[in-house]
Amino acid sequence: MNAPARIAVDTKKLNDALARFPRDRAMSIAGRAVGGDGEMIERSSPAHGVVVTRIPRGRAEDARAAIAAARLAFDNGPWPRETASNRARLLLKTADLIDRDRELIAILDTLESGKPLAQARGEIEGAADIWRYAASLARELSGESYANLGADRLGVVLREPIGVVSIITPWNFPFLIVSQKLPFALAAGCTCVVKPSEMTSASTLHLMNLLAEAGLPEGVCNVVTGYGPEVGAPLTADPEVDMISFTGSTRVGRAAVAAGAATLKKVSMELGGKNPQLIFPDADMDAALDAATFGAYFNAGECCNAGSRLLLHSSIADEFIEGLAARARSVKVGDPLDADTRVGAIITSDHLGKIEDHVTAAERDGAQVRAGGGRLESSGFFMAPTIVDKVTAAMAIARAEVFGPVVVTLSFDTREEAIALANATDYGLSASVWSRDVDTAIGVGRGVRAGTIWVNTFMDGTPELPFGGYRQSGVGRELGRNAVKDYTEEKTFHVHTGPRTSWWLPRGA
Repeated sequence: MNAPARIAVDTKKLNDALARFPRDRAMSIAGRAVGGDGEMIERSSPAHGVVVTRIPRGRAEDARAAIAAARLAFDNGPWPRETASNRARLLLKTADLIDRDRELIAILDTLESGKPLAQARGEIEGAADIWRYAASLARELSGESYANLGADRLGVVLREPIGVVSIITPWNFPFLIVSQKLPFALAAGCTCVVKPSEMTSASTLHLMNLLAEAGLPEGVCNVVTGYGPEVGAPLTADPEVDMISFTGSTRVGRAAVAAGAATLKKVSMELGGKNPQLIFPDADMDAALDAATFGAYFNAGECCNAGSRLLLHSSIADEFIEGLAARARSVKVGDPLDADTRVGAIITSDHLGKIEDHVTAAERDGAQVRAGGGRLESSGFFMAPTIVDKVTAAMAIARAEVFGPVVVTLSFDTREEAIALANATDYGLSASVWSRDVDTAIGVGRGVRAGTIWVNTFMDGTPELPFGGYRQSGVGRELGRNAVKDYTEEKTFHVHTGPRTSWWLPRGA
């Protein structure tokens, strides 16, 4: 284990950041700022230990009011009947406003989540690109026509917005993940109620200001803040909600699906992952080491897409682990407001404790910690980048989503064994294959049951490519050319022209 290190924070940078925005926030329902019953949830920075935002503790009645506003806006408002060009124009204007406020939004996410500011800036830039992509799809949304059904028949398939959508987002990528959902729902003509995590609500509430500035009609998008049992539960169970789009843990996702099942809501679920990187002997080792380091420690490992399992060919396993350990010890963990920081703070003290418990249990089961292994001395919640070696597929740490800066290593000898190890979890979100041999890369990639397979890279992404997982990693896909279609229903028009025979009359009558 690394020797404990003291993580220092820059008080001046912190005070400068806090001075850029008000700490108190309000919900947005039907175009109005709403404070709920007055009780507030305080969010302290996990890196700095000071209160950075205060949000209303919404209740079930606030969720119901937001749903009612979205329902009214859908049933009677102009947005579902707006032209595609006007919807696209608003989405593009919103993207421009996101770019304008990029630094402010990045600071909000950094202070609340503990992620490095440099990383947050990149996420906000990527989010603006997603809004622009959604705008392009708004104008391409179309149905089908069939003129080959006979001279007196015409078939037309329309796509109509599905209705009111509940969007529930997690704390690890607050602005990026809402941007993977909301612009596509709006592009389709839906109205929405968004519930961000109570720990990272500020940037989503700021987004509401940008949508209002861009000209979005009142009630089309509403944001309620608070805890899942009080606010999230009504958003999944209310019969006035037509669709649920959820990103979070598999456990909570199951509950959301069960709640929506009573009224047969459409669901889109992006859930957990235990994603392998499979390294073969002919891989570019420097590139694979860089990707392994990035995949394990990006966003402090608090990422459903984290490369938290390294599956190493036995002939290169020891050398690769030594190289990774050297890199892990040199990764800068520190104040997220420092431009050189690569790993910031863990979201809460409780979550940091759960990560440590996973490592301790693995050691007890016979695994070996090769780097890191525990928290770092600080007024915040920081953990050293950790490698757990000598892991077997049966160990809990090889199967469970740790959601922290921890990577486990397992070895294999054959392609078949590598595929079996890769598939030996309940998840199937993503994987990467490292080999210069095309047969190995494609063969292994096709054998791994995951929604995304990277070859000789890891965690690359673009709005054009769909994202989602197999098995307990989720239901449906986000992004990609069908992202707007996912928020629509199909309606068939079967048109008959000319005279129609009378079925009940005898032949020749």
